[in-house]
Amino acid sequence: MEKLNLQNRESEYIKGHIVHTYIHLVKNKLLFGILLIICIVFVFVYSITSGSLQIPLSNVFSSLVSENEFSYIVNNIRLPRSVAAVIAGAALGVAGCVMQNILKNPLASPFTLGVSHGAAFGAAVAIIVFNAGTSHSIGNESVTIFNVYAVIIAAFVGAACAVIIILFLSFLKNISPDAIVLAGVAMGSIFSAATMFLQYFAADFQVAATVFWTFGDLGKAGWVENVLLAGGFIPVIIYFYSQRWNYNALLWNDDVAISLGVNIQSLRLTGMLLSAFIVSLCTAFLGIIGFIGLIAPHIVRMLIGNDYRFLIPYSALFGALLLLASDCIAKLILEPVIVPVGIVTSLLGAPLFFYLLIARRTP
Repeated sequence: MEKLNLQNRESEYIKGHIVHTYIHLVKNKLLFGILLIICIVFVFVYSITSGSLQIPLSNVFSSLVSENEFSYIVNNIRLPRSVAAVIAGAALGVAGCVMQNILKNPLASPFTLGVSHGAAFGAAVAIIVFNAGTSHSIGNESVTIFNVYAVIIAAFVGAACAVIIILFLSFLKNISPDAIVLAGVAMGSIFSAATMFLQYFAADFQVAATVFWTFGDLGKAGWVENVLLAGGFIPVIIYFYSQRWNYNALLWNDDVAISLGVNIQSLRLTGMLLSAFIVSLCTAFLGIIGFIGLIAPHIVRMLIGNDYRFLIPYSALFGALLLLASDCIAKLILEPVIVPVGIVTSLLGAPLFFYLLIARRTP
């Protein structure tokens, strides 16, 4: 009897230790999320005050509630730009997070798989073939879109084409995860070549519009674009988070996920198409912004692990923080000239991509 009581106490101690460790890990992950939110708020406020014209913080707050000499800059240029950075960064981070899970490849992202290039090609088709936009040199915008919905639909179709090819390759037994990424790079090259082919036969103003569109530039965003971006992104991230346990099941393997009742074909198809949808929205409004979908989920995964209960929302938060910070660098690196943020994210993302390639080949 004494031996049995000792075993029971030992079992209760182990159970209590496991529960205590789990609670401690969850608290640390929650603190990490709070830290991300605080950093986003800080960088968001800084991004509004920084630029070719430095605006004191007190004047930023006063311009939000009353008219002053900075009101137009804050309310119509700086604030929409920063809001777009938060929404687009979160969307790209979540899209990369889901793609990496579905394809079982940490190198997967909208940019490396050619999805962003497919969306850009679709937008170019809408601008050149269907005359959905033009370029000009008056005002804050350099491109005017006559038919926003035509550009969004065309961008989604282009992104969906890339997704369908990627899904087809992922279902082939002999295709490795690395080969899928290489296929994505090849598709990106094909879409880029197709875009240049359209530009060759287009009018000058259409060429200017599509070239400008390929630059990832947050200056293109206004309040209408931000509302449409948020309206497309919020339902998608809600769906992704509702599938968090299914994504966790996929971490084991397909057989385990199927035994747990997960419809993996439907989960993969829906996840990839919804990822393509939000990527096409970002590309249609802001151009190609590379590597956010690669960097954000990978860094978050290194810090908090592979639990998609936290990985999905934190990839969104880190993506927003990363794009906000990149935009601040873009505004300051050649001040007063503002560099397109897509250039900055590509410069930041390329070294990490090389690191991941090398790390995956290290025994």
